[in-house]
Amino acid sequence: MDEREGGLLRWQWSIYADGHHDRRNLTIHAVTNPLFLAGTCALVTFPLTGAAFAVAGPLAMIAAMAGQGRGHKLEQKAPVPFRGPGDLIARFFAEQWVTFPRFVLGGGFAAAWRSAK
Repeated sequence: MDEREGGLLRWQWSIYADGHHDRRNLTIHAVTNPLFLAGTCALVTFPLTGAAFAVAGPLAMIAAMAGQGRGHKLEQKAPVPFRGPGDLIARFFAEQWVTFPRFVLGGGFAAAWRSAK
């Protein structure tokens, strides 16, 4: 399931719900997604906000990635393997900034939470 027909976002969305059923993983995503977004904003704004943001931003992003990686190990269905470092970065940014918010706002998160045991 790694053909990615229709582009990264369409492909990621088409398989997203299958890998997000475990309540512990959902909780980790709910906590770490804002952490990643804040880290990204800190990194982008550090020229205006100072060097501390240049350090804190990437640390927050790495912590979010590590947490979600551990969360996915709790799922019955493993994520599609990454093609390489560039793929990891592209997929993670797409998930954090587009796919996960869409999952939450579209009701997928609530449905997954309700159906989890």
